[in-house]
Amino acid sequence: MFKYFPHTADDVRQMLDVIGVGSLEELYAEVPEELKYQGALNIPSAMSEVEVRNAVRSLAADNQPVEACYAGNGAYDHYQPSVVPYIASRSEFSTSYTPYQAEISQGTLQYIFEYQTMMADLTGMDISNASMYDGSTATAEAMMMCVANAKKRNKVLISATFLPQVLDVVATYAHYHGVELIRVPEKDGVMDKQAAIALLEADDVAGLICCQHNRYGLIEDFSGLADACHAHKALLAINSVAADLAILRTPGEWGADIACGDAQSLGIPVGYGGPYIGYLCVKEALVRRMPGRLVGATTDVNGQRAFVLTLQAREQHIRREKATSNICTAQGFMCLYVAAYLSLMGEKGLREAGQLSYAGAHYLHDALIKTNIFEEAYPGQLYTNEFTLRLKDGVLAPLFIDYMLQHGILAGVAVAADQVTIAVTEKYTREDLDRYLELVAEWPEERLFFPMTQADLDEYNKEIETMTEEAHGKCAGCSCENA
Repeated sequence: MFKYFPHTADDVRQMLDVIGVGSLEELYAEVPEELKYQGALNIPSAMSEVEVRNAVRSLAADNQPVEACYAGNGAYDHYQPSVVPYIASRSEFSTSYTPYQAEISQGTLQYIFEYQTMMADLTGMDISNASMYDGSTATAEAMMMCVANAKKRNKVLISATFLPQVLDVVATYAHYHGVELIRVPEKDGVMDKQAAIALLEADDVAGLICCQHNRYGLIEDFSGLADACHAHKALLAINSVAADLAILRTPGEWGADIACGDAQSLGIPVGYGGPYIGYLCVKEALVRRMPGRLVGATTDVNGQRAFVLTLQAREQHIRREKATSNICTAQGFMCLYVAAYLSLMGEKGLREAGQLSYAGAHYLHDALIKTNIFEEAYPGQLYTNEFTLRLKDGVLAPLFIDYMLQHGILAGVAVAADQVTIAVTEKYTREDLDRYLELVAEWPEERLFFPMTQADLDEYNKEIETMTEEAHGKCAGCSCENA
């Protein structure tokens, strides 16, 4: 028996004795034979550590290296100061779990408190929780807060310009909580504000959820929306790319009641492999509607500054039917990562990173237009570090992305058959962007393969929409017109 196996033969024997079963075969005797796997499991033989390293290295050799990542659409390749992962990997942080016992969790409680403070400041809101699983579920929780606050209203409006994955998650929450989710249509790449205001005038809406920037990288104008929502007793929630808030108006400045979104852009590597971290910030009046944990500062018996869990209205602390949400883990490690990044960058560093990203994106955008291969997808609209272009002559966007990938560059994300969304961050210098442009300049002859007419493109997009509807069960039961 290998020492790292969790159960020895004696352990198994003792467990079987407790339940009165003579063997594992007897334990599974009620399972029909036709349901049991009869063959031998395809488990390789044991290897030494050196052999395992060589095997993994051989597998890694099949990976296609990527020199640069210009694919955004919710995840952005920002620079992470090298000290951030070092701080986050310290044993006193990486081995801790939940800060229930304040007397032995002061370090954990403090970095969560600092995270909350900085996120509230960044969003222009009063209070931040700590924290949500990702931006999609944070947005879904914002929807649930709108309904809980309205009490007798269960209709929520959401902009159709959200990323599809966010819309899918929110629609799933809505379906299983009995919320009527209505998508506000887009117009020229942004939410149709007049359509949203018209829907609010029915006086049966609990809240409106908008996004900044949107799925095409465009900056939306929310002027007057907060007043319209509040006049009809609805809440306004704004989902923002966290890094954008260093250079754009904050949800608080727009008059929003709830700020939500993904904080991955605040120093978390694109390839981290997890769901990143969602943030949720609110005005003080909504604090008891907010899911998750809230860490507060106080003083101990000796008058020294100390930290403690202040609000944690979750099902493991109170009766399930009284809980605000079933969110049950604070993503503490990711809070630490973001807190370390924000404290190192500071206000000046965040703004500088945003300005560099803005400048790089506009340089690349203008240069790509001049190639005469691309054209504006949404003329006249504003953007920061992410933009959408349309390929001319009916050329498929996936064809362009595949070509660039062959040269080690993840060029963007295909958001339609002939449209590609491209994101630029402060990591990429003028030389990097010129390398992108050089590859585009070498592409014209190859791009002539498989050109498509507008009718072909319309049919292609229709097939994509049909496949998406089938895959997601028409928005998982969403009642909106788009379903």
